[in-house]
Formats: sequence, structure tokens, C-alpha cells
Amino acid sequence: MLRRLLVLLAACVPLAAQAQYPNKPIRIVLQFPAGGLADTVIRALANPLSQSLGQPIVVDNRPGADGAIAGETVKNSPPDGYTLFFATNSALSAVPVMRKNPPYDPVNDFTPISFVGRFPFFVYAHPSVPAKSLQELITHIRANPGKLNYGSGNTTSILATAQLASLAKIDMLHVPYKCDAPLMVDLVAGRLHFSIASTAPGANLAKDGKLKVLATLLARRSHLFPDAPTMAESGFPQYSLVPWGAMVGPAGLPREIVQRINRDTNTAVANGQVKETLDKFGYELQGSTPEELGKFIRDQFAAWRQGVRDAGIQPD
Repeated sequence: MLRRLLVLLAACVPLAAQAQYPNKPIRIVLQFPAGGLADTVIRALANPLSQSLGQPIVVDNRPGADGAIAGETVKNSPPDGYTLFFATNSALSAVPVMRKNPPYDPVNDFTPISFVGRFPFFVYAHPSVPAKSLQELITHIRANPGKLNYGSGNTTSILATAQLASLAKIDMLHVPYKCDAPLMVDLVAGRLHFSIASTAPGANLAKDGKLKVLATLLARRSHLFPDAPTMAESGFPQYSLVPWGAMVGPAGLPREIVQRINRDTNTAVANGQVKETLDKFGYELQGSTPEELGKFIRDQFAAWRQGVRDAGIQPD
């Protein structure tokens, strides 16, 4: 009888611990350095999340390796709800398809919690390029095969442009950069013809008339550039790559904890002050259920993998 009682008590310990969750600070790992848009997003969410969860939120910036360092950190953390990952497509879509030996499986090594939103990427062109739309840009590139160049500052930009090139059947020169800042310097100077890049610092340069905005990768037009059509409106309804951000945890995260963080993340995403802060950058907030996020991650993993194949990119 005593042995049975001890077994029952032991079995109740994890449930008791889950019921008390959270009872200490929660760490959210981020794959980018401080100051960027992803950092701005998670810090805007941190305050309402902290209030809902009743514990401090610590943002742990772990940049490098296109998000693989941050991803491995979370993958190897205990599934107790105290280490979460504000993951983006760079870590969970690009890294697994662009490496011969990926450091993790985006589907099996993480627990989906909630979608957070979409990062605004636009097709920017130098004013000297004779094109007022994406279709006119493509026509110009086709008339000058191999003569126009484009810059990329991250894996999203690389694969997004590669998929466009594959769909449009265009030939151009690729100039890689470590980030968007030096890329934009060369684009404004006319050393580059166009680029698919995020809002920082491209949006301000475009508003100052130093760049043209031909299209957006968002699913709908951005209030930042309402005249810039979507990829579907530009003639590419089959364009499938989405720059996204979501909250995930290590594999095996208990259902009760997932539900708690999901509820509070969705509440933070709907917070008016958070929306006001992120609207300035064109970030599209959107929550989800864990199941919806899981399907989205699987679908995007497949889309990015197909994009790599179609573009002829060899994993390294």
C-alpha cells in the first residue's frame, strides 16, 4: 500500500509543477541581434506577455548562423516552458533546407505554440531602372539577360528572389551581402538594380524618393506602400514564400503549458499598444492555434524546400 502511494505521489509531481506554471522568469530566445525588427516585435510583445503570465520575460539574443544557434539552444533546452523561441523562417524554413546536415528538424524538434505575424518584405528598385511595376522590371531583365544585378542581405532575400527568377524565367547577377544595411547603400548609389528586402532601412529610403517599391511579399497590400501590389496581383499567384515569425518551444512541451502560452501570446498579439508600435514598421500581427501553426510550419518547410530545388541552389 505504501509503495502504491509513493508511485501515485511521484506521478502527481509533474502535474503539480505544470499547474504552478510559471513560477520563475521565462526566457525567449531570438536569432537576431538587438535593434532589428524581429527584436522590436518580441520586445513589444514582452510587456503584455509578462503581465499575463505573471513573470518577467527575458529576451535572449543569440544571433548567427542564420538562426541555427538560437534554434539549437531551444531544441536542447528542457521542455518546461521556461525557454521559448521567437522563430522566423530563417531558422525554421531556410536553415533546414539549405544545409546538407541540418542541426534540427523544424517539425519534430519543436513544439508549435502560436503564430505571431508576417515580416514586411518589398521589391525595391533603383530609380534609374525603367520599371514602374514588377512585370515591367521582369520585361526589362528579359531584354537584358545577365546584365542586371540584385542584392540579398539574408536567406529570405536569397530564396525569395530565386523563386521569383524561377517563376519568371529571368537571368540576372546575384550580389550577396551579410545584411540589408550595406546592400541598401549600394542600391541607393545605383550599384545594384533591385533587391527583395525588409522595411529597415528600405522603407524610409523609398519614402524619401531614393528607391522605388514595385511589390510586396505580404499577402495583402501594406499601409506603408498602398500602391505596391502583392505578388499575386503582380502576376505570380503561385508565389509561396512567406517571411514569418512565431512562438515555439522545445519538442515535448506539455499540452497545458502550450495552451497557457498560446492564450497569452494571442492576447498580446491583439493588444492595441503592440499593434500601434508595430504598425509603424508594417509588421502584420496575427495569432493562431498551435495546430494552425504546426500546419503552417510544415507547409512552409515544403515550400522553401521546393523553392531551393526550383532555383537550383545546392545545400552546403
